[in-house]
Amino acid sequence: MPRLVSVGNVVVDLLAELPRLPVPGEDLTATASGISIGGSANSLVAARRQGMEAIYAGAFGSGPLGTFVRAELEREGIGIAHAAIDGDTGWDVAMVQPGGERTFVTTVGAEARLDAAALSALSFEGDDLLHVSGYGLAREPSGSSLAAWLPAVDRAVTVLLDPGPLFAGLAPEIIDPVLARIDWWSGNEAEALAATGAPDAETAAADLTARGFGVVVRQGPSGCLIAERGTAVHRVPGFAVDAIDSNGAGDTHVGVFLAALASGIAPGEAARRANAAAAIAVTRRGPTAAPAADELDAFLQSADPS
Repeated sequence: MPRLVSVGNVVVDLLAELPRLPVPGEDLTATASGISIGGSANSLVAARRQGMEAIYAGAFGSGPLGTFVRAELEREGIGIAHAAIDGDTGWDVAMVQPGGERTFVTTVGAEARLDAAALSALSFEGDDLLHVSGYGLAREPSGSSLAAWLPAVDRAVTVLLDPGPLFAGLAPEIIDPVLARIDWWSGNEAEALAATGAPDAETAAADLTARGFGVVVRQGPSGCLIAERGTAVHRVPGFAVDAIDSNGAGDTHVGVFLAALASGIAPGEAARRANAAAAIAVTRRGPTAAPAADELDAFLQSADPS
């Protein structure tokens, strides 16, 4: 199977489950808490648990948080392309409210210092897949380095952009070369609307695919919209579950979608598997909640016996 290589950002998530968001000046006690790797790690973990070889090719620090990132990636069987750099990895506080909605406060660390030398040292094999994160593009110097490097990536490599909430506000010199090279764009509905100015998700998906790449618009429990390059938009239904934590669900969707594509599954069915994996993930606490391949298969068989 081809490999998944991510040049996104892996950070440390400090998780706090709250009855509600605090008001200014309040000290609100969390009902549950934890610490986990997050960001692009979630997509790599999701793909790895589907049996795909996964490699983190972003930056990480040599401090205690960076050491934690390295250990957790290795524990999941994820390869690491580069050595640690000076400084420490960034972190965020992920506040999860009842129903699974999450709010983040983020700091930036060594993961933002992915440079041209590290990128030029990467090599790809056969039909590898490349994951690019809008968070990495929004930080400097990694954003400029990625935008300059990406157009030269071998066309045999399938490139997916997960834009995140920051990508639409970036400068054209970052956005334009990235969109000119990608094969897939996978974001949520709010990100699709921000990227296009369209009045609804279906129009946004059509506008995006008209730019020459495949599009997945994730819509939570409703499923997702998908359009391959040059084809009409269609809906892939989701799965009804009782969500407790949506942190990392979109990343899980991306990782499982890419793993399915790598195994030769058609995009529509890959999106269905990704919808199911995200549905399983939101029933668990923490961002690295992706199911294993056999668990996902069993869920799909139970949810749709046909």
